[in-house]
Amino acid sequence: MKWSDLPEPVLLQRSFLFGITGILLGALSILNSNFHVLEAPMGPLNGVSLLLQFFGLGLAMMVLRKRKVAQEFKEKSQMMILIMVVALLFFIFSL
Repeated sequence: MKWSDLPEPVLLQRSFLFGITGILLGALSILNSNFHVLEAPMGPLNGVSLLLQFFGLGLAMMVLRKRKVAQEFKEKSQMMILIMVVALLFFIFSL
């Protein structure tokens, strides 16, 4: 089954999970860079964080591109896109 064939609630749920995981990994990377809790390179963690956020953003956009989407899912998708773009910009500029 293709991802584009999944129903909108499933896509939005997966988008949220990928997005929040990416945001948490990015926050962990920033905190470790400031407090030096763990002496490890944060580059790979930043990359995974950005990748997960982009993937979550793509899933939310996939919901908007579907035909005949209910207004409720359209609003949720738009709000999720806005929040993920702001978080993504924050983590990009914090590098």
